[in-house]
Amino acid sequence: MSLKVHVNRCKGCGICVEFCPKKVLTVNQLEKVEIVNEKDCIKCRQCEMRCPDFAIFVQK
Repeated sequence: MSLKVHVNRCKGCGICVEFCPKKVLTVNQLEKVEIVNEKDCIKCRQCEMRCPDFAIFVQK
């Protein structure tokens, strides 16, 4: 499984960043979510469940 971000849907609100227990995500200078430590991701799907724009998901 891998973590995917649809940058065209992301508005950079940072909700997914705040809910990530392993701090895998950050908001970059372009105000989009960026995956910084995917190897640390535990696939808990908190980011996916919290994103109001359906911009991030765990792909099988």
